[in-house]
Amino acid sequence: MPYLSGNAYLHGKPTLNWGWEQSGIRPPLAHLIRADKRRRREAIVAATCLTEALVDHLNVGVAQAYVNQRKLDHEVKTLQVQASQFAKQTAQWINMVEGFNQALKEIGDVENWARSIEMDMRTIATALEYVHKGHVQAASS
Repeated sequence: MPYLSGNAYLHGKPTLNWGWEQSGIRPPLAHLIRADKRRRREAIVAATCLTEALVDHLNVGVAQAYVNQRKLDHEVKTLQVQASQFAKQTAQWINMVEGFNQALKEIGDVENWARSIEMDMRTIATALEYVHKGHVQAASS
């Protein structure tokens, strides 16, 4: 059992005396201290290696995410440009179809006008034939 001896103060702090001084047996403290320091250094090195490995692993993921984000940004810009071009082209197609429809309406209007004129001309031709036959019959009678 440890006890405090009269001279058991180191740097103003009490130290325990295990009684080894009286028995002449020296504890292997130096060896234990060296082993403890060695284990601490090994633990620090292992912790440092682990930390570096974890950081490297995270950095790879972050770098991949950054590359993916850049690709997505590029794809978004490309898609925006293509969507804008498609919208312009669609507007042109709509204008072209509307113009075509208008031309068809005009053709239909011209066709109706032509039929109307044709009917009028037939009416006039029939009237002229009737008048002509009337003159021919009046002249022969």
